[in-house]
Amino acid sequence: MGTWIAGIIVLAVVVLIVYSMVRNKKKGKSIHCGDCKNCGGGCH
Repeated sequence: MGTWIAGIIVLAVVVLIVYSMVRNKKKGKSIHCGDCKNCGGGCH
């Protein structure tokens, strides 16, 4: 039973990470540098 609970928690974390990455990509944010002003415009 504990294995199932741990698996569900890990799966939920992975889903949240993927959702966050997709949402940031739609907003035009880079994964590597969240603010292009701070990386000299090298994000694009």
